[in-house]
Amino acid sequence: MSEHPSPPESATSGRVAFDERLYVPAWWYLVAAGIGVLLGAEIHMGYPGVRSWIGYVIAIPLLVGALFWLGRTRVRVDEKSLTIGDETIPRSAIGRTDTVDKRDKQVALGPQLDPQAFLMHRAWVGPVVRIENVDPAIDEPYWIVSTRDPAGLRAALARRD
Repeated sequence: MSEHPSPPESATSGRVAFDERLYVPAWWYLVAAGIGVLLGAEIHMGYPGVRSWIGYVIAIPLLVGALFWLGRTRVRVDEKSLTIGDETIPRSAIGRTDTVDKRDKQVALGPQLDPQAFLMHRAWVGPVVRIENVDPAIDEPYWIVSTRDPAGLRAALARRD
């Protein structure tokens, strides 16, 4: 048995070279639930009877659901393309890639950011990868993508299968 299992087959586009979900940290769910309890308690104090529980029933699932929604974005590289959320760029359009460390993100996302660049930034994920677009038919000059594994993403993009 090999040490590194082969990547899974994608139902639509072949072998997947990189797949990452940009989920929020688990402890954020505890904080969201705590805030939901506090909001529910505010409503609970103002209404008697069954209506007093409406705040809990609405606030806790709403806040936890919002965190789940924030963490649903996937970064995926397959044989043909790089897909981030609903956006896709063909691998043939990808040029040079650079890793921007957490400490350098503020400059890369501030003064150095081209307004036409595609940006998928998640503040809770440290590094980002800057991906050059070499296809003039695509409007964005480069993509900036949050990832917990910048070396893995860059290796998957560099691999020409």
